[in-house]
Amino acid sequence: MLDQIRQSLDSIAAKHRTRVLRAVEMRSDGRLLHDGRELLDLSSNDYLGLSQHPLLVKRSGEYLRRFGAGAGASRLITGTSAQHLAIEDKVAAFKRSEAALLFATGWQANAAVIPALAKAAKGTAIFADRLVHNSVHAGCRAAQAEVHFFDHNDYDHLHALLQDHREAPARLIITESVFSMDGDRADLPRLNTLAAQHDAMLYVDEAHATGVLGAGGAGLTADHPGAQIVMGTFSKALGGFGAYVACPQLVRDYLVNMCAGLIFTTAPPPAVLGAMDAALELVPGMDAERAHLAALGEQLRKGLQQLGYDTLDSTTQVIPLVVGPEAEAMALGEHLLDNGIAALPIRPPTVPKGTSRIRFALRSTLGAPDVEQVLAAVASWRKA
Repeated sequence: MLDQIRQSLDSIAAKHRTRVLRAVEMRSDGRLLHDGRELLDLSSNDYLGLSQHPLLVKRSGEYLRRFGAGAGASRLITGTSAQHLAIEDKVAAFKRSEAALLFATGWQANAAVIPALAKAAKGTAIFADRLVHNSVHAGCRAAQAEVHFFDHNDYDHLHALLQDHREAPARLIITESVFSMDGDRADLPRLNTLAAQHDAMLYVDEAHATGVLGAGGAGLTADHPGAQIVMGTFSKALGGFGAYVACPQLVRDYLVNMCAGLIFTTAPPPAVLGAMDAALELVPGMDAERAHLAALGEQLRKGLQQLGYDTLDSTTQVIPLVVGPEAEAMALGEHLLDNGIAALPIRPPTVPKGTSRIRFALRSTLGAPDVEQVLAAVASWRKA
């Protein structure tokens, strides 16, 4: 089998799609260290700079010293502590939901919760935006349900699919609120209306909106309530690690009994819970940082568009610069690195073929001069 593995890697390399692991060290000022060089960081998802925040570091250490290094077991054995339950109560309050449940990662949450929900009714039909995250696709594949993908943010298409499958015993609509590779937003009011009209459950992945958008940073579902299931992460704007599902108490009880990704995995460790606790304390009061991040996004989008680049329909801190071929994206990524900027290329299969891009992920710890440095580097690319 090693020969086949080698051939597969050769095929990946021929398409300019080889992935490698790079050791970096995060810094608190919108920078990172890579190979001994300090670079502007426009690739991480640490949108509010909380990964280096003193309160998260302090409280993580306090939880570690008080409660130990690990949870010791899965949640249903002896892995649930008072701290797990307290964080879940805080998440529910933050998301204005009846209940919440912690998961190890956002990928795990989506991949595990979706098939668990599909088990509730034989013949469940799932309707997912075509550009949802890989973890949602994994959850749909594992669901053993009838899955239909609607064109990206095309709600007429979704409505037609719902109409065509109105006899299904249960319907589940899945979207991201902020799409991780395009930086655009779902129309949650329209989705809420369609879900109610077709007696469907709405599931919203808020990984890239949590902390950044919505009242108090609680995500777009805070401004447009209606989704019964909301997934979010602590590993992006909230600066730590882990994920949550905010939902009705009935759904939480069901997932505790039916979600394999919760039942058969060790509970999040105390240090992770400490960082979660600190982030939930800080984020509601970070309106100034959110406004600054939005202004940086407008500055970068406008500058890239003036240079003639397509930024798709981005309206958030995630801004794609679409170049098309994989080799072009790789070349631009190397050019940016040469200019002191970490903004790595994204290629198929993560994004559709022919849409390879640089995905800029802004941090509130950056400033307007940093954005101007990025624009100058992009402008000099064709001249290099």
